[in-house]
Amino acid sequence: MARRASAKSSPAGAETASIEAAPSAEAASLTAPAAVPSNTLLEGDCLQSLAGLPDGCAHLAFADPPFNIGYDYDTYDDRRSADDYLAWSKRWMGEIVRVLRPDGTFWLAIGDEYAAELKVMATRELGLTCRSWVVWYYTFGVNCRQKFSRSHAHIFQFVRDPVAFTFNTEAIRVPSARELVYGDRRADPKGRLPDDTWILRPQDLPEGFGADGDTWYFPRVCGTFKERSGWHGCQMPEQLLGRIIRASSHPDDLVIDPFSGSGTTLAVASKLGRRYLGCELSPQYAARIRERLASARPGDPLDGAPEPLKSVPATEDGRRLGDRRTAGKKRSRADKAAGTLLFPTDQP
Repeated sequence: MARRASAKSSPAGAETASIEAAPSAEAASLTAPAAVPSNTLLEGDCLQSLAGLPDGCAHLAFADPPFNIGYDYDTYDDRRSADDYLAWSKRWMGEIVRVLRPDGTFWLAIGDEYAAELKVMATRELGLTCRSWVVWYYTFGVNCRQKFSRSHAHIFQFVRDPVAFTFNTEAIRVPSARELVYGDRRADPKGRLPDDTWILRPQDLPEGFGADGDTWYFPRVCGTFKERSGWHGCQMPEQLLGRIIRASSHPDDLVIDPFSGSGTTLAVASKLGRRYLGCELSPQYAARIRERLASARPGDPLDGAPEPLKSVPATEDGRRLGDRRTAGKKRSRADKAAGTLLFPTDQP
C-alpha cells in the first residue's frame, strides 16, 4: 500500500507528520535507525567520514561549508575552480541526503556566490524540497570598497519529504511588534514566528520583521564579543543554531555537521539535549572543538542574546558623537582643575 503522510501539530506545538500504512521496513527506518556513533567528532575529510555512516541515521544536518571565496583556512584550499567546487559540493551533499532519515531536515548556510547553484542542485538533482530560503542579516558586516558591504548569508531549509518533517513552531517564537513597539496588551506573550523582512537597524523598526518572513537578525560574532572563541574566523552565533536545532529536531535526536569549524553546531546540540556527530578536516580546529565541547553541558544557556531586538539599544537611545566630545571636554577641564590643585603654580 502506498505511504500517505499528513502534517499535523503535536500537543507541544510541533508540526510533525502521521505515517499511515507504511511498509514495515520504512516504518522501522523512521523509529529505529541503525546504530551510529554520537557525541563524537570525526577528524578527517567529511566525504570519508560520512561514507562510513549508515543510511537514514540522522534527524538533522546543518552545514556551513567553505564558500570558495579564497578564505585562508589552515588545511583547505578555498580557491577551487567553479566546476570543481560544484562537483565536490554535490558529492558531500549527496552523502548528507543519504544519511538523513526519510523525515530528516538539512539546513545549508552559503554565500551569494554559489547560493543559486546549490539550491538548484539540492532540489533538482538530489531530490530535496526547499521549505524556506532564510536570509541571515547581521550587523558588523564585511566592509567593501567598491560594492555595498556584505551583511547577510543565505540559509536554506531542505527536507527529504515535503510533508513528513519536524518543525517545532512553539520552540522558536520571537517577540511581536505589538509587544516591542506598541506595548499592546493584546500581544501574545508567547510571541510569533520569525519573519523575513530586513531593515538597516531592525531594533529601530522591529515591525519590519513580519510573522510570515524568513530574514533573521542576529549580530555576527565579532572579535570583541565575549562569545568569540578567538581561533576561528567564521564562527556562527549560538542563538542562530539554537533556532535551527529547536525547530527541526527533538531531544535525543542526532544532529550532524560535516564542517564543524568552530564547533558551534555541536556545542549547541549538546546544550539542547541532542546527540551530535561532527566532521572536521583540520587537526588544529578539531582539538579546539573538543576543548569547547568539554565545557558544554545539556541544559547550559546558549551564548549570545536570545532576543537581539531587545538587547540592542535603539538609535535614539544610543550615544552620539557630539555627546562624547562634550563629555571629553568636560573631563579635560576637570583634569586641568585637578592638576591645578595638585600642583599649584606657587610651588617651587
